[in-house]
Amino acid sequence: MNKAILDKDVQEFIRMNVHLDIIKISLSKSPFPAVSPKELAQQIDGLKRCEKKLPLWYSTAGVYYPEKLALEQCSSEVTARYKSGLIIGDTVIDLTGGFGVDAAFFSKKAEEVTHCEWNKELSEISNHNSEILSFPVRHVQGDGIKYLKTSDQSYDTIYIDPSRRVSSRKVFMLKHCEPDIISEKEHLLQRCRRLIIKTAPLLDLHLTIRELGTVSAIHILSVKNECKEVLYVIDKETKETDPPITCAALNKEHTQSITFRTSAETAFIIGQYSNPQAFLYEPDVALLKAGCFKLITKEFNVNKLHQHTHLYTSESLEENFIGRKFRVLDTWIYGSFIKQQKFIKANIICRNFPQAPDKIRKKLGISEGGSDYLLFCTGSNNELLVIHCTRL
Repeated sequence: MNKAILDKDVQEFIRMNVHLDIIKISLSKSPFPAVSPKELAQQIDGLKRCEKKLPLWYSTAGVYYPEKLALEQCSSEVTARYKSGLIIGDTVIDLTGGFGVDAAFFSKKAEEVTHCEWNKELSEISNHNSEILSFPVRHVQGDGIKYLKTSDQSYDTIYIDPSRRVSSRKVFMLKHCEPDIISEKEHLLQRCRRLIIKTAPLLDLHLTIRELGTVSAIHILSVKNECKEVLYVIDKETKETDPPITCAALNKEHTQSITFRTSAETAFIIGQYSNPQAFLYEPDVALLKAGCFKLITKEFNVNKLHQHTHLYTSESLEENFIGRKFRVLDTWIYGSFIKQQKFIKANIICRNFPQAPDKIRKKLGISEGGSDYLLFCTGSNNELLVIHCTRL
């Protein structure tokens, strides 16, 4: 960590040049002898990356930014704020602290928060930023698991975000992540009342539940219809094998969520599927990741088009539906649409349809964009449909 970057003139230069090309900055001569062009480019790039993801960090003078990988992997403010509502008690330790966003928000709820990070520079950066942003977080530089094993302290909540990239390759099971949560699980639960494990959406939900054995609750977080995190909450002595799953679609203003159990989804029967009605709905990715395909018809009073077509419809608008909403303008059988279609530009979505959007565009000569949406799908009688909609 180069403290010369924190000088007033350097900080002003970073702010004034935030919209300049990063490559141009890195190849230009630095106006500051103690700060390299590469370091200036890194700070400007970090500032840019935080504008929407971490607006508090972006708007605060004197924040120091790490390499871009740390910013790409860290939580956003909206997900960190949600997770702060899951911790219990007054003592919390983040065993894989990284840039420190989660620990910062934990400190708003808990009296004592410890941040562990093995990367020395990243630990120093997080410590500096905590002071600048007035987050009372204690920083420990080193391996979080090793620190826990050499300490006598127990915590109300342990939070851990194991790496899904091991030796430069992605892994798809929790036991292959670093650290190995499966082998460390019992020891971690001996040292806390609640264990929260963050994983990437790539990991299979039900396989991970089987790996962990018992899970108290699962939270699937999405932002702008992009699945960001899956959180496994394990309370001490829990025996839950069919945990409640909460799907939460987050934004700055509010959170939309639905909670269900896999057993209830499996048992629920849809008696009849529907033709497209006045409004059409595409579920948020958090619902799709959770496998909540049938219960949402009951929760939001909508009808499903087909067993394997995850699109829903209703005669009156269901404002609270979690996902994208459309007004239906017209519907065709696919064969009829092909013969008479006159669209030059449209947004194409395919759900349970034998062709991909790119192939349809090429075949029909439809360019991408505009306000029209064409949804290609399988209908209630196994017929191929094209539904013309506008986004609400």
